[in-house]
Amino acid sequence: MPFIPHTEEETQQMLETIGVSDIEALFDEIPPALRCGLLKEIPEGLSEMEIGQLMAARAKQDGQATCFIGAGAYDHHIPAAVWQIAGRGEFYTAYTPYQAEASQGTLQLLYEFQSMMTALTGMDISNASLYDGASALAEAVLMAVRANRQSKSRRILLPRSLHPTYRKVVKALVGNQGLELIELPFNPESGRTDLSALEPFTGEDIAALVIPQPNFFGVLEEVDQLTNWAHENKALAVGVVNPVACSILTPPGEWGEKGADICCGDGQPLGAPLSSGGPYFGFLCCRDKLVRQMPGRIIGRTVDKEGETGYTLTLQAREQHIRRSKATSNICTNQGLMAAVATIHMALLGAEGLERVALACHANTQQLSEKLAAIKGVEKVFSGETFHETVLKLPASSKAVLRALANHQLLGGNDLSDDYPELGNALLVCATEKRTDAEIERYASKLARILSGADDVLCQLHPKD
Repeated sequence: MPFIPHTEEETQQMLETIGVSDIEALFDEIPPALRCGLLKEIPEGLSEMEIGQLMAARAKQDGQATCFIGAGAYDHHIPAAVWQIAGRGEFYTAYTPYQAEASQGTLQLLYEFQSMMTALTGMDISNASLYDGASALAEAVLMAVRANRQSKSRRILLPRSLHPTYRKVVKALVGNQGLELIELPFNPESGRTDLSALEPFTGEDIAALVIPQPNFFGVLEEVDQLTNWAHENKALAVGVVNPVACSILTPPGEWGEKGADICCGDGQPLGAPLSSGGPYFGFLCCRDKLVRQMPGRIIGRTVDKEGETGYTLTLQAREQHIRRSKATSNICTNQGLMAAVATIHMALLGAEGLERVALACHANTQQLSEKLAAIKGVEKVFSGETFHETVLKLPASSKAVLRALANHQLLGGNDLSDDYPELGNALLVCATEKRTDAEIERYASKLARILSGADDVLCQLHPKD
């Protein structure tokens, strides 16, 4: 929205109306010692045109980097129609429906979102979104502890192959609520969680097992076996999924003999731009029998007394309503705009379109990993089947290599040396459907030059950087 400043006359009129002499009088309660004084280093204001030129020039300094980073935030193509529609006032400014039944348009859109998410995941119920994928998992873990009547423990098995940020967020949100988070190791050869890692817990009281698909390394987990193990040991199976991957992989509702009990994830791949990390949104789905423990809101469809279709808030056990301290969640929200965007995005692409996106991502990532692994000293770390991204080991410091690639406007991947030091100089690389053959070839060419030392303008590649 354009900014239209007040004139001096309008400002004076407002001051007179509220009974003060000047704007400074509005801040007389702030002690002088806390004031910063005059801001002498700030230059005089520029005109709208000059500001536009300045910001355009600064944006050009950043360049147009080609993104090969994945790690939970993906550079997907977003059809122009998605944000053209989402930018309309009725979508763009719609917020959570506090006067619910008066907001039929918002409720219908959220109902369609829920319907699409249950179709995509193979689950029975979806809520109307959460903050993001990491907090959605924290909610799913808390939900599993409440819902698992067969378990008296509050122990959660959390694979180390799960996204490191997700693990940190879950620990931060549930760590002081009496839950015990137990990390499961991954197989250093395949990159997935083996059943052997679960053997020490067989027969023990476990509330839930978290199963990522694909996991943080892009490796596909043996979800059928893991889900069956959870149910055989009276634990709930909580899936963490990529919604795009669900279009070609077995959905969580069909894992094993009974399917996952709860699934969650981040909806960023469904129309949300990268935007320096947000806003994104989380989704959470479950089985019918667990619906009373689901956090957030659920929209239902019904008919009024005249037989017309109407939408209503079927479930809203939030702290802001009647539940207060007994609410299923006091941090969940409706990321309304992002849920609207995802609904529009999925409606435009349809099932076939999402499948084409997933297949193109997989093909491009395979092409990228093969070309990079052909470079001397570069090798694939894991043997397990992958989707969307893969881990590569480098013969030089991964941090230094990424800095060198950045000098060529290439965002080369996600450095794993901090979160997984045992992997050495490892990179997580990703190629979405947007990456072209020429871009992949350019990445391989620049990486080969960097590792061979031929690119003398780049930083030194010290292994212990």
